[in-house]
Amino acid sequence: MPYFYYYWDPTYILVLIGVVIVLIASAGVKSTFRRYSGQRSMSGMTGAQAAERILHSAGIYDVTIQHVSGSLTDHYNPAKKTLNLSDDVYGSASVAAIGVAAHECGHAIQHQNGYVPLTLRSAIVPVANIGSTLSWPLILIGLFFTGNTSAFLISLGIICFSFAVIFQLVTLPVEFNASSRALQILGQQGILSDSELPYTRKVLRAAAMTYVAGAAAGLLQLLRLILLFGGRNRND
Repeated sequence: MPYFYYYWDPTYILVLIGVVIVLIASAGVKSTFRRYSGQRSMSGMTGAQAAERILHSAGIYDVTIQHVSGSLTDHYNPAKKTLNLSDDVYGSASVAAIGVAAHECGHAIQHQNGYVPLTLRSAIVPVANIGSTLSWPLILIGLFFTGNTSAFLISLGIICFSFAVIFQLVTLPVEFNASSRALQILGQQGILSDSELPYTRKVLRAAAMTYVAGAAAGLLQLLRLILLFGGRNRND
C-alpha cells in the first residue's frame, strides 16, 4: 500500500526551515551586493579589468574572461577555462563587482594550483548530478512496493540524495578559500584600498552564506528522509 500519509508528516517543518534559511541568505546577498554596487572603487577598474590583472599576475593566460547575461550569474568553468562575469560585474567599477570578479579568479587560481577540495568537487559533479536526478523518483517508486523491494529502492534514493548533499558540503571550503584569496590579492595589488576592502568582504561573506544555507537545507532534507523512511525500512 502506498504510504501517501507521509504527505502530511510533521517532518515537513525541516523542509520549511531549510527554505527559510535559503531565502534569508539569498535576500542578504542581493541586498548587500546592491548596496555596495553603488560604491565606485578608487582605482576605477571594472570587474573584467580587475579579473584580467589578477589572472595575469598569477601567471594565468589561458583563461578567457567572458560576459554572461543575468545578475550574480558569475562563475568559473574549469573544464572550458572560462571566467564568466555577469551584467552587474563585467563592466562595473564598484567595490562589489571587483570583489565578485576577484572571487571567481580565486577559483581559477585554485584550479591552477591543484587545490584539493576543488579537484574533489569537480570529480563528484557527475555523481552528484545523477544522484540529484534519481533520488526522488527512486523514493517515490519505492512507495508503491512493499518488503525488501521497497526498502531497497528507498534506501538507494536516500543514498543518491546524499551525494548531492556531499557535493554541497565539499563546495563550502572551495568558496571560502576563493573569497580569502580574493581579498588578499585585492589588497596586495592595490586594486582596492584598505578602506574599500571591508565593503568587499561584506559582499563576499554574504555570498558565502548562500552556500552555507544551501548545505544546511540539504542536510535538513536528508535528515527528514532518514526520519521518514528509516523506521519503515527496519519494520519491513
